[in-house]
Amino acid sequence: MDISVTLNEIKALSIADRIRIVQDILESIAAEQAYPDLTTAQKRELDRRITDYETNRDDVKGTP
Repeated sequence: MDISVTLNEIKALSIADRIRIVQDILESIAAEQAYPDLTTAQKRELDRRITDYETNRDDVKGTP
């Protein structure tokens, strides 16, 4: 399968059809529960956000 050919064919579709394809792809990934591993930086950021939430539960807007 030549991905570049497939991508070019997808680009020729309407926006609605492309959105439908993206949704189908995301649903298929979710169904397999195949999630990419987080980087160390992403894990640290999630930990920071969890800590911030636990410290400031009433602050619903959060921090940027």
